[in-house]
Amino acid sequence: MDHVLVTGGAGYIGAHACKALKAAGYIPVAFDNLSTGWRDAVKFGPLHEGDLLDRASIDAAFAKYKPIAVMHFAALSLVGESMKDPGKYWRQNVLGAANLADAAVAAGCLDFVFSSTCATYGDQDGVVLDEDTEQLPINAYGSSKRAIEQLLADFEVACGLRSVIFRYFNVAGSDPEAEVGEQHLPETHLIPLMLDAIAGKRDALTIFGTDYNTPDGTCIRDYVHVSDLVDAHVKGLEWLKSGKESRVFCLGSGHGFSVREVVDASRAVTNREVPIVEGDRRPGDPAALVSGSHRATEELGWTPKRSDIATMIADAWRWHQSEPYER
Repeated sequence: MDHVLVTGGAGYIGAHACKALKAAGYIPVAFDNLSTGWRDAVKFGPLHEGDLLDRASIDAAFAKYKPIAVMHFAALSLVGESMKDPGKYWRQNVLGAANLADAAVAAGCLDFVFSSTCATYGDQDGVVLDEDTEQLPINAYGSSKRAIEQLLADFEVACGLRSVIFRYFNVAGSDPEAEVGEQHLPETHLIPLMLDAIAGKRDALTIFGTDYNTPDGTCIRDYVHVSDLVDAHVKGLEWLKSGKESRVFCLGSGHGFSVREVVDASRAVTNREVPIVEGDRRPGDPAALVSGSHRATEELGWTPKRSDIATMIADAWRWHQSEPYER
């Protein structure tokens, strides 16, 4: 069985990717420094503790496991923090990716699947974003991811490193079998924050802004189920293995859900009320951000199976009621 190096494999999306890779017949190697990931989430292959800023630890992973491809999820991803400390994001995300690409090329591992973000598009309110939309990042997180995309293009020209890049907005849900799930410290994502409020782990869910130009006044965002997302990444790996060219794919619903729609759906799923506090708008929050996935459907054959809002919440709720990870 072939090994695949999964950076950030102890994190939310990375752990789900490891499960999907194992189901597809690969041995996932979780490369993680455990700064935000969880040792308990590494269940489907070996853990190689290392840091992308430590080239020697990356080289050691390639030498030990001889992976046939890289699936790169590891990154700092808090937008607010990135605006306060951009240097941290450029060092960890961009320098880390450069180290990883250098090590992959040195090891002759020339297939690279990269988890990017629709944050590279910036604030393009009300537009259904696709692969041809101009990239205009407005924060250091989005800028760092956009820089990595360019870095990969440069490595292909110079070294033959081919890549599949995925851009998407909000990931939600958890493994339907609840073997792995979403757990962050601190938590910043809407659905787990909402479920924490339902479960009494926090006093209330704060809705930031109720006067947007949307049908119910709250922001609209795109969501994709984590299982559907990692399925696309496995298809991206197969795309490269079949010898096809480097490609960018957006993954999204094309319509999105408002905050109130997410709250209403949670009531139906959990049969519990959500304690809510209405707050002011946060600076820079657009009214609506959504992405399409026409290319992924047409070219990769990707069909999301669990990305309806009720299923995403139900799967997340199942995980939230299980035993959480422990440090």
